[in-house]
Amino acid sequence: MAGKARDWNLARKRQRRRKGFRARRWLLLLAAIPLIYLAAALLGSMIPVNRAWTEPEEGITVYLADNGIHADLVLPVREGGLDWEQYLSRTDVASAPAGAEWIAFGAGERRVYLDTPTWWDLTPRTVWAALTGGTRVMHVSWVADPTYSARAIRLRPHEYRRLWAAIRAEFDRSGSDRPRRIEHPGYGPTDAFYDGLGKASAINTCNTWAADRLRIAGVKTSLWSPFVDGLVWRYRKAD
Repeated sequence: MAGKARDWNLARKRQRRRKGFRARRWLLLLAAIPLIYLAAALLGSMIPVNRAWTEPEEGITVYLADNGIHADLVLPVREGGLDWEQYLSRTDVASAPAGAEWIAFGAGERRVYLDTPTWWDLTPRTVWAALTGGTRVMHVSWVADPTYSARAIRLRPHEYRRLWAAIRAEFDRSGSDRPRRIEHPGYGPTDAFYDGLGKASAINTCNTWAADRLRIAGVKTSLWSPFVDGLVWRYRKAD
């Protein structure tokens, strides 16, 4: 009987060791995920797409606004025969600035944009949606002076048309030629939210969205840049 008890105790100890080993392995894997993500982001920001592109000496200037976390694409209201006011109304915002001849476009996850005006409003549910994939919405701000932006990019007319069309295609315009405005007060009197298409996640962030629009336009940009610094470093500073 004593031998059987000893064998049983040894078996239980081996089983506990195996469980402990598996638990440590999973903990190490979970700890490695953020490091893998950061390494991929660094590598993706260094690898260019459209690498043969160069900025022309003359053309249409657009801007990349950078608040340290998020990048917006800032385009003129009217340029190159294209007019945003055919699709977006100034009356969608409480008070567009006098002389607002520029519009800033951003895209992001719905809960992050609409339910998180400050970082103190962040909830586990919002974090989960932002990481795993939530509905994308479009954020539009009317701008009087675009030089608040961090970077400037000069485009050829055909590149500008591609960029313009790529942004316009991101609005959900089901059943109407105009984007569908979301009933939300915005962050201030000069901005509004609209239904977007697709999903936003830790892979498809607001910054990768901006980089993808530039890629579609034919502009040299980063292969994958989930963080704003991985995108804006490629372009000259705005005057």
